[in-house]
Amino acid sequence: MSDPARLSNEYPVPEQMRAWVLGGPGEIRPTQKPVPQPGPAEVLVRIDAVAICATDLEIMRHGLPAMVDGGLPFNKNFTIGHEYMGTVVKLGPAVDEYSVGDRVTVEVHAGCGRCARCRQGMYTSCLNYGDLAKGHRANGFTTDGGFAQYAVNNINTLVHVPDDMTDEEATLVVTAGTAMYGLDVLGGLIAGEGVVVTGPGPIGLLGVAVAKALGADPVILTGTRERRLELGKKLGADHVVNAREEDAVAAVRRITDGKGVQFVVECSGAPNALDEAARMVDRGGRICLAAFPHDKVPVDLAHLVRNNIYVYGIRGEGQSATHRAMALMKQKRFDAKLIHTHTFALDELPTALKYARERVDDAIKVVVKATV
Repeated sequence: MSDPARLSNEYPVPEQMRAWVLGGPGEIRPTQKPVPQPGPAEVLVRIDAVAICATDLEIMRHGLPAMVDGGLPFNKNFTIGHEYMGTVVKLGPAVDEYSVGDRVTVEVHAGCGRCARCRQGMYTSCLNYGDLAKGHRANGFTTDGGFAQYAVNNINTLVHVPDDMTDEEATLVVTAGTAMYGLDVLGGLIAGEGVVVTGPGPIGLLGVAVAKALGADPVILTGTRERRLELGKKLGADHVVNAREEDAVAAVRRITDGKGVQFVVECSGAPNALDEAARMVDRGGRICLAAFPHDKVPVDLAHLVRNNIYVYGIRGEGQSATHRAMALMKQKRFDAKLIHTHTFALDELPTALKYARERVDDAIKVVVKATV
């Protein structure tokens, strides 16, 4: 690496940092904040790059799913951004798992470590979610996130970044980890099982890549945007279905000779998506919900019960899924960089958010860097 500070293993850390904070609904503005200090089992990360997630846009518009104490309306003065990577620049007391100068990417959630769910490793379902006094942290959701120059992270949320991986690619580990969490530990995907991914957004596209890397066969991607579907092929989809041109359920049944698949990963958030997914899976199949619907969802529950279909939701990248996603990315099992379309400087964050929100130039994953 050419960074002189990295080579000397000494990093000057200022007292104040640049940060973007929420104002009114849909508003974000630059300000100065004190640089946070790491406590026990924590490190200070200099943020080098952060990817924009659709959830960031949701928080800006509606507040939820962020859960912040105070700062109404819509979490005023709160710093969002959770898909970031950077460099360790300061260690908390007794931290020896990482060294100053290490490049790391992060998970969002550090559970409280004391509730029943955290003791089971299900820290994204922490029973003390949002309770800072009990130790829960979710950067960008309950504690300040990555649209700033520095952030504090628990060591359990860090993943080493290899030297040959770019900053931009490292920001995508959380997205891949979310797909991994839904497919492997919770979903129990077995090589050879068929998978449908509905919705070719960032999680859906990397869901295709992860499913293929885990041995799913066939992998079918459904959506309405032809360019995204073509990108899905490059990431491992065996079949793509344009739902504007063909009924997606009928297409899945046709591709599987009427049998259906064993697994659906629902990434579209469409009101009819769950009901359609239930008709894509075979008896005893699983449906993973990875998107936030905006409307109430009509579901034929009797069909789910009669066919013993399992439905579960995921919130982020739990049970160390980012570590497993990083392992696949280090092994070049898929090229996550394909979904990175645009890069902006931190000072250009409003423009970057506009590109992500309005899909300017068919933006998929927009990355903001400390320097460009």
